[in-house]
Amino acid sequence: MGIFDNTLKKLEKAKEILKNLEGQKVEEVFEILKSPQRVITVTLPLKRDDGKLEFYKGYRIEHNNFLGPYKGGIRYSLYVDEDEIKTLALLMTLKCALIGLPLGGAKGGVNVDPKSLSEGELERLSREYVRKIYDFIGPEKDIPAPDVGTNSKIMDWMVDEYLKISKKKDIYLLASFTGKSVQNHGLEGREEATGKGGEIILEFLTKKLNFKEPLKIAVQGFGNVGYNVAKFLFEKGHKIVALSDSKGGIYCQDGFDPTLVMKWKEERGSISDYLKENINDSKSKIKITNEEILELEVDVLIPAAIENVINQDNANKIKAKIILEMANNPTTNEAQKILESRKIIVIPDILANSGGVVASYFEMLQNIKNEKWTKGRVFSELKDYLFKAFEEVWYYFEKFNLSLRDSAFTIALKRISQAYQL
Repeated sequence: MGIFDNTLKKLEKAKEILKNLEGQKVEEVFEILKSPQRVITVTLPLKRDDGKLEFYKGYRIEHNNFLGPYKGGIRYSLYVDEDEIKTLALLMTLKCALIGLPLGGAKGGVNVDPKSLSEGELERLSREYVRKIYDFIGPEKDIPAPDVGTNSKIMDWMVDEYLKISKKKDIYLLASFTGKSVQNHGLEGREEATGKGGEIILEFLTKKLNFKEPLKIAVQGFGNVGYNVAKFLFEKGHKIVALSDSKGGIYCQDGFDPTLVMKWKEERGSISDYLKENINDSKSKIKITNEEILELEVDVLIPAAIENVINQDNANKIKAKIILEMANNPTTNEAQKILESRKIIVIPDILANSGGVVASYFEMLQNIKNEKWTKGRVFSELKDYLFKAFEEVWYYFEKFNLSLRDSAFTIALKRISQAYQL
């Protein structure tokens, strides 16, 4: 079963919950959500620096816009295919509905390894992608953003190409893309917002559960999201005892400063040999694999890399008390059942990593109103949005004895259904 069908299984469960607990019939809207409203597939020709012409496959999948314009990132990865992008678009629909944003869900991607391209090649590919999807995007249609393998520089190229094609200089059109650089009308704090949101949501939960602090935390995945959530949690006084990237991980019972580890990664390319040459090395520091980091005895496990890392093969070995899903779909449906039976609390991805899309919404507002938001305002309003969403999820969690995931999916489906009825 593909990841899209796995996600639909979660949504189908939410449909049954609404029917059995609240007497709501949402079969019709559920059937509609089973298919994207539009699937755009494009072929992107790219002339490499050596003159060779290569072709790349790209997608923009617009899942649903009942609540507002489509919203979702663009990823550059060799794992990009239609099933992955379709799944992520569905998750964006649910995420925006859960958080209460006037936005629908979409996702885009190109099947390419961005590290294999020069900067010039990357720019040409990015501009070609915009040319191919131009007719379908804009502030009132579909607003792309960065995702895995893309960043603010790529968004700057894309919005520049969009403005060139439109032949307009209206500042309103800058809202066609979010995640732009601050110098190009982007939002302060946007790159940190997903990680900041994870830290905020975890704090809400641990206060409800009266957890003793500091927490021991392991983070699998040390890209933008994994780094920022680790950094914010470290600044709150928690112990980041384990970190990993694609090449391996590190563990220390005394904890790491994520900022120092990231500096090392930027200079060396990976954190996997951080211990070997680190002048503060001690016997308590060891190397671990990406599989081992999932099974450490910690308070909080944060999968922040790829999907399906927690599955039926390792769910019984998880020792964390809380799982904060900063990656999309890191837990399979089979693993979720095992974790629930073991009383391990999972904060679902559509709540845990929603800080990014909330900040993207703020960037849209900033551009449309021609304002300049401070990072303080961004983080303050982010906390307000996440508090409201968390409290709604917690209400369902307690009232109906549901998992946090079922609570979140149920609220999202209910909100989309209400919009559909209107």
